[in-house]
Amino acid sequence: MTTLENRRILLVDDMPTIHEDFRKILAPQSSTKSALDAARAALFGDEPVADAAPQFELDSAYQGQEGLAKVQASLDKGLPYAMAFVDMRMPPGWDGVETIERLWQVDPRLQVVICTAYSDTSWEEVFHRLNAQDRLLILKKPFDNIEVHQLARALTAKWQMTQQLAQQIDNLEAAVAERTGKLVQTNEVLQQEMAGRKSLEVQLVQQEKLASIGQLAAGVAHEINNPIGYIYSNFGSLERYLEQLFRMLAAYEQAGTSPALTALHEELQIAYLKEDLPSLMGDSKEGLMRVRKIVQDLRDFSHVDSATDWQLAQLNKGIDSTLNIVASEVKFKADIVKEYGELPEVECLPSQINQVVMNLVVNAAHAMGSERGRIVVRSGTSFGDVDEAWFEVADNGSGIPADVLPRIFDPFYTTKPIGKGTGLGLSVSYGIVQKHQGSIRVDSEVGRGTTFRVTLPLRRSMVAEAQQEAVPA
Repeated sequence: MTTLENRRILLVDDMPTIHEDFRKILAPQSSTKSALDAARAALFGDEPVADAAPQFELDSAYQGQEGLAKVQASLDKGLPYAMAFVDMRMPPGWDGVETIERLWQVDPRLQVVICTAYSDTSWEEVFHRLNAQDRLLILKKPFDNIEVHQLARALTAKWQMTQQLAQQIDNLEAAVAERTGKLVQTNEVLQQEMAGRKSLEVQLVQQEKLASIGQLAAGVAHEINNPIGYIYSNFGSLERYLEQLFRMLAAYEQAGTSPALTALHEELQIAYLKEDLPSLMGDSKEGLMRVRKIVQDLRDFSHVDSATDWQLAQLNKGIDSTLNIVASEVKFKADIVKEYGELPEVECLPSQINQVVMNLVVNAAHAMGSERGRIVVRSGTSFGDVDEAWFEVADNGSGIPADVLPRIFDPFYTTKPIGKGTGLGLSVSYGIVQKHQGSIRVDSEVGRGTTFRVTLPLRRSMVAEAQQEAVPA
């Protein structure tokens, strides 16, 4: 029904006279009265008197089965009955209790009045069997017309109020569901924004950390580089001077010696010095070269004297050349497998990208245990808002513990033994990738290995480049 007003009533009784009585009470013929009212109004000029008693739509059924069929048909048409008067005894069919049970199975909203002239019925059993709460009333025969009319008015009004309440509840539930959906959607958006903000905060902290240490590294590299330069130059001169002294000493020995010179030769352990000095010089030179390498790493990390010539380069070709350079470092520890995809040219600083590849491959080799491992170098492209190329270095080495993972890009942080690493390799790589407006991501599991993926835009953004150059190094 399109409206909640419902005055439809069903009478289920096997006596035709009962149907006539109910019809006189609930749906009387008003044609005669209407004609008299109209005549009175025409003769005396009175307004027609409105009938204060509401009119009901009354349907009749003479057995419970027929009543059930009418209730079902009314529901199918969308015109349900608001209430039903049901006789208690209707031989030979269902009695009133069974009829009501069947009616409520079809339409639980139906308000019901039991009509009976017998007092031998146990109403407690009836109410218990029907599990009736507030949908069932009793009308004793012979009934009073006013009582019937009041019951009809009250129960049809109750049906309407019940439906209004149900509709309000449905509307409220729909509003709550809609509001809940909006809240869930808003919460998801907030969660995404929080995750994005957290990621940006981590990147910002990392960049600030690198910027601070970069300024320090630039100063340290500059201060160390000058004395290292003349020490290295003097060391070369010292090597030549020692070589000349050894030649002179050899000449003295061949020319002959006096007893005093022989004694001094033995006292000063000249033979031992001739053997030990080259070894000392070699060790010192190796240490000096290592200091120079650390200084160069510091300069690379702080982007001092770095190349500024951007060019289009074949990424796969650069990876190949880098793998050739590090082959001696890797060949005894792991097999290298190449899985290259077809890549367009990438605008980059090729030497710096090669340095990133070198650091990742060497780290992968160092991550191998006692058994020979496997390093896979892959490359490919991804297309979207920004067209990108990527390469990754995956190993089956020892993996990185979860508590170490957040610090691997920190400058000077290393898990290698003292003297085996400076802790700048990944920091330098991170800085280079950031300079190329790319990203570097790591996925690692202890005992299974590590994968580093570097993603680079095919073409750099000039706006982002200008912003990078505006930041003091």
